[in-house]
Amino acid sequence: MQTKTGFDSLANKKTVTSLGKAGKAGRNQRLKTNMDFYKNRSALNLVMVAIAIIIGSASIIYTNDLVKKLQSRERRLIELYAKTLEYTVNEQNASDITFVIQEILLPNNSIPLILTDGIGRPLESKNIQLDPGASEQERQQKLRQELDYMRSQHEPIMITFRDEEGQIYDYNYVYYKNSDLLINLEFYPYIQLSVISIFFLLVYFTFSYSKSAEQNRLWVGLAKETAHQLGTPISSLMAWIEYFKADDQLKDSEVIVELEKDIQRLEMITNRFSSIGSVPILNSENLGAVVNDTVGYLRRRLSKKVEINVNALPIDIRASISKPLFEWVIENLCKNAVDSMGGVGRIDISLRKGADDTVIIDVSDTGKGIPKNRLKKVFTPGYTTKTRGWGLGLTLVKRIIERYHKGKIYIKESEIDKGTTFRILLMS
Repeated sequence: MQTKTGFDSLANKKTVTSLGKAGKAGRNQRLKTNMDFYKNRSALNLVMVAIAIIIGSASIIYTNDLVKKLQSRERRLIELYAKTLEYTVNEQNASDITFVIQEILLPNNSIPLILTDGIGRPLESKNIQLDPGASEQERQQKLRQELDYMRSQHEPIMITFRDEEGQIYDYNYVYYKNSDLLINLEFYPYIQLSVISIFFLLVYFTFSYSKSAEQNRLWVGLAKETAHQLGTPISSLMAWIEYFKADDQLKDSEVIVELEKDIQRLEMITNRFSSIGSVPILNSENLGAVVNDTVGYLRRRLSKKVEINVNALPIDIRASISKPLFEWVIENLCKNAVDSMGGVGRIDISLRKGADDTVIIDVSDTGKGIPKNRLKKVFTPGYTTKTRGWGLGLTLVKRIIERYHKGKIYIKESEIDKGTTFRILLMS
């Protein structure tokens, strides 16, 4: 009867396990979709930047074309102005000088110009701001300054004076510069693009902040759910351990001792996930001891072909850490190294004091290395070289070190087919 009840319980457990697997598959698929988004985000950003450059370039090219046309138009107006002056002086029998003066000379109220004699002395000016209270010397100085600027902008237009026999006896020159309308039009696309860029930057940073907050909620929710899901099988395993201990033939078995260690490890992992999203409590810990404990656990569960060495100088190197989370960092880095080495190779972990009360932890492996074009992507969510990997291990490591411990982690060096070194910096 008891045996039947045991089989019934096992059947129920299998049913629950199947349902759990189905739910897990759904969660995995959603997570994979999010990871795909992260992978494609860089390409999407490049496309958006390319579109923005095309739009900006088209706007500038179109505006520059309008500026050139307007410059040509203003040049023709100044030429007409110069020819009109020349006409009014040279044509003694001009029938309607009044019409010419009113319709051509006077209407120009936008293009600044200066009329000079043959040797470049200012005679008259138009559309140039002069102080009414300034002396004649100050006015001439102002006109000469404007004249120097006009020379740098445009070639002057020459006016010839002829006598009754048609012989040239004198010259004048008309100098001019771009009108305010033309100047504004030249700078308008840059101002417009600057305003648009500022607007899009504000939108981008707002979106990024919102996305970051959403990612944080995803991390916290996933971690809390994982911790919750682990609670039930851990409790069940603990009950099975007690059941085995009650058996005289099994109670002293080394298997039970190892199972207890694994249960303790699972409990610690549950605590790790529970800590995600909460402010961890940092305590001064002996980093060498923490690393040795983690490595000691891993050595019994990794391939015998993997050698792990720990070197701490001095022996008592202390830093403010959350022990469960820091152990998670070392474990992830070691497992990542084992994957890189294909289960065969050496891992060297060195700890030493650095400058400014920092602690330096280097984790080196003899794996296949990381190509230079991928060095900046290894901490990105979803980046993985494994066909069935999620690409979250190094992302978690970076989050734990930089967000919770206010430290820094980066790839110190990596060489193809020789190995990679990750460096962690912590405050002691």
